Amino acid sequence: MGFTVFVLLTVEALFALWLLNREGLLKKYSYFVTALILIALAFLLRAFVLPYKTLDYQDFLSRWVEFFRVNGGFKALGKPVGNYNVPYLYFLALFSYIPVNDLYLIKLLSILFDVLLAYGVMKLLSLFKKSPAVLIAAFISVLYLPTVFLNGAVWGQCDSIYAALALLGIYCALTDRPCLSMALAALSFGFKLQAVFILPVYAVLWFMGKFNWKHFLLFPLTYIVLVLPAVIMGRPFIETITLYFNQTGSIGSGLNYSSPSVFAILTGIKNEALASKLGIAAAFIFMLTVLGLALWKRKNLSRSSVMWAALLFTLGIPFLLPHMHERYFFAADIMCLLLSFAVPELAGAAVLCQFASLLGYHAYLKRAYLLTLNYGAWAIFLLLIIACVFYVFSLSKKNFKKYEKKC
Repeated sequence: MGFTVFVLLTVEALFALWLLNREGLLKKYSYFVTALILIALAFLLRAFVLPYKTLDYQDFLSRWVEFFRVNGGFKALGKPVGNYNVPYLYFLALFSYIPVNDLYLIKLLSILFDVLLAYGVMKLLSLFKKSPAVLIAAFISVLYLPTVFLNGAVWGQCDSIYAALALLGIYCALTDRPCLSMALAALSFGFKLQAVFILPVYAVLWFMGKFNWKHFLLFPLTYIVLVLPAVIMGRPFIETITLYFNQTGSIGSGLNYSSPSVFAILTGIKNEALASKLGIAAAFIFMLTVLGLALWKRKNLSRSSVMWAALLFTLGIPFLLPHMHERYFFAADIMCLLLSFAVPELAGAAVLCQFASLLGYHAYLKRAYLLTLNYGAWAIFLLLIIACVFYVFSLSKKNFKKYEKKC
């Protein structure tokens, strides 16, 4: 790791500290020192693993950057490359110009969004908790969450981008900034298709009165603006805005890819095509059930209802869908951590979710199973039951005031 990378990593660490200070959370000297030490250590740990290369980097990401490097950088955006949506490719094209190892640049981008993800968790938690100590602890806990650390700094994946944008979008909706919220939702979806696991919560926010139908027009408009640079560089417009439809075939035909989904329990299925269709139908019915309850009890909807619905979506949809990969419970990991701080009695939820996700991470990173994935799937199933109980409870109490505060 060279001096430039060290400086960039330090800037990101200082950015994390600045965000906490900007919220007025570091007024006490002890809070400032504690945050400084813990953030410095979080970034030091990341510095140690930055040189690590996974097969995803060697076989895909590095080759995509090289494609841009030899084909004119941004000019190559008009050509099909990789299976990521074009907003992420903008960064890879940018990296092709910079005389720094692209491995570090890819990971630094993800780490930057680790910080924004921590900020999003903290801002959402601030709607429920006032204590600066609790908010600082939540922020820093995100940076130390094993799946967050492994996803970006070790693996070089970018799930923190869509998750951070989605959480900030939900926060903006709950604080009555619908236009910015919808734009952030579109950005989240623009970076990763997996945003669909959490974005159904926007229907709950609509039932709650946070949006009207006109605000939803901002979603496609923002998305079109987001992909427009690639279109200007020559990529066909229809192909660009329908890229996700073409990508569905690239996720694989297997029912499960080291994911703690229901298909880690239901092994040995002979008719995989039928099982796949049933899984998709089950996920759709699950989503409609959660939304139907929200619509039925819309007069009782609260901020807590939104949070529990978001957790249910991020747990239940990837749990029931076929073809899920190791990282697809990333948003659920974050929601479990957030709600563990909001409801301390459920601190074990974050541990359960980490246990489930890390079994898949271990399978990919170590090329071996620590435990069979059905253990993780049963953990997710237990979390779903807990989340369902709290979601129904939140709908039965008009304000759920125990865990909310007036802003």
